Amino acid sequence: MHLAYGARVLAAGTIGLAVITATAVDTVTAAATATADGGAAAGAGLALAGRGPAAGPGSVIITPGMRHPQREADGGPSTTADCEQSLQIACYNPAQLQQAYGLTALYSRGVTGKGATIVVVEPYGSPTIARDLRAFDRAESVPRPPSLRIIRPAGKVPHFNPGNASMLSWAGETTLDVEYAHAVAPGAKILLVETPGGGTGGNVSLSQILTAEKYVIRHHLGDVISQSFGVAEQAVGSTAIRSLRGAYTAAYASHVTMLAASGDTGVTGFKPSQRSYYTHRVTSWPASDPLVTAVGGTRLHLDAGGSRDSADTVWNDTYSHTANQLVNGNNGPNPLGTGGGKSVVFTRPSYQGKVAAITGGHRGVPDISMSAACSGAVNTYQSFAGQPAGWYAVCGTSESSPLFAGVVALADQVAGHRLGLINHALYRLAAQRAPGLVAIRSGNNTVSFRQGGRKHTVRGFSVRAGYNLATGLGTINAELFVPELARAAR
Repeated sequence: MHLAYGARVLAAGTIGLAVITATAVDTVTAAATATADGGAAAGAGLALAGRGPAAGPGSVIITPGMRHPQREADGGPSTTADCEQSLQIACYNPAQLQQAYGLTALYSRGVTGKGATIVVVEPYGSPTIARDLRAFDRAESVPRPPSLRIIRPAGKVPHFNPGNASMLSWAGETTLDVEYAHAVAPGAKILLVETPGGGTGGNVSLSQILTAEKYVIRHHLGDVISQSFGVAEQAVGSTAIRSLRGAYTAAYASHVTMLAASGDTGVTGFKPSQRSYYTHRVTSWPASDPLVTAVGGTRLHLDAGGSRDSADTVWNDTYSHTANQLVNGNNGPNPLGTGGGKSVVFTRPSYQGKVAAITGGHRGVPDISMSAACSGAVNTYQSFAGQPAGWYAVCGTSESSPLFAGVVALADQVAGHRLGLINHALYRLAAQRAPGLVAIRSGNNTVSFRQGGRKHTVRGFSVRAGYNLATGLGTINAELFVPELARAAR
């Protein structure tokens, strides 16, 4: 099962961060004892009848797909104009995102995420992340974090090998997650949790990720956890998904906020073979888990100062020749847009009761959306061996998930405590027409691709007033949204 989302490094010729595969690997014993609705007893939102292949519990492995990226043409962080000239896309820096999302007004009031800890869990990690974050902060005028701590609770992490493409890809993902969670919440502590990965083979068992997450939760080390991986539900099956939910039930019980990217292949996803897409709609897990907040992707349209030239739209670069050339090395179309849809594993949780006309009896994805477009990428600094040190334009919903993790950290500070599962609060705010939630009014996540000698189109979902299956409840104006969320989640 190819995960065509996660960090996408543009002008690389290859795409993605992670490939998730169902195969016989090891066994995870993770009891799913809480309800998927977040309660302590059985209730709405648990599992539908088992569907999909019978992948065994714990039989999910993650294999990065990013290979040999090329850095931006300019020696320093590129401006939007630089990227438009050299790559024919826009690229944005932290100051532009901070302005666009109304973050600067919060910073002026001392709301920076102080006291909160953002957790990112990554196979291998990056050997240069501390140095790279310092360089990023200096160049982008972002204050240094109170701390960047690295722990390895799932076992010994092998020495970084620049000839190992899997390690290179995870190092790039680590860099994106750390730099952009920090860019949104510069006063929050960052906890990077590195796992052993898959050695020279490169196949990373998801059980390592879950073991590490449960360690963090059990030892009360973090307040919000961002996840930049996923897989089509049908490619794993409901039995395996049930067995793998232990970290999410533990997070709910400990009041830790769990986030997951909604996906980068629109309404399709890779089959277990990793060589072909589903020709019908699918939805990704763990974003579909009702104990997780699913973060989708939008396309920002900003000027050099971060003001909007036009309103945000659904991220969908499927039909962009430029984006496809940079990401896939051809003119496309290729599935390249925000994930969303209806779960075939989880029934509708109670917090989505007022959007039942859209979701039916199913859990709907996503819940909220942030910047993710490859035609409007972000700058990261990377200096690990195996590629030239410098600035890279990256994209995908593994940008949107750490961005929103930073937003949650800001709300944690305002509330004076961690918020835990925020989904009930999000949908209450939507019902109240809270001004901090901003509707997306244009776009869809329909995708097309060539497969088996013919072109396939999987019809997605268009945005509409209120909740939709492309961007969820929309995006945010953080100046208003952060205090609204802090109050609603008390």
